Amino acid sequence: MNAMRAQEIANSPVMAIVMLNGERVYIQHVDGDNETARVYPLDDPSNEQNVHLSDLVEHE
Repeated sequence: MNAMRAQEIANSPVMAIVMLNGERVYIQHVDGDNETARVYPLDDPSNEQNVHLSDLVEHE
């Protein structure tokens, strides 16, 4: 996923389907300079992690 799209998803009031290794995640913050995002699984909000944007996949 590119940084611009990840930021759009993070800022949108509409929940997009974003997957990380087969698990649905919520994007909290995007760091375009480092090409990373702060995410957490929808079923485990306490499990925050920083991941590379290339690991995120948007499903429609």
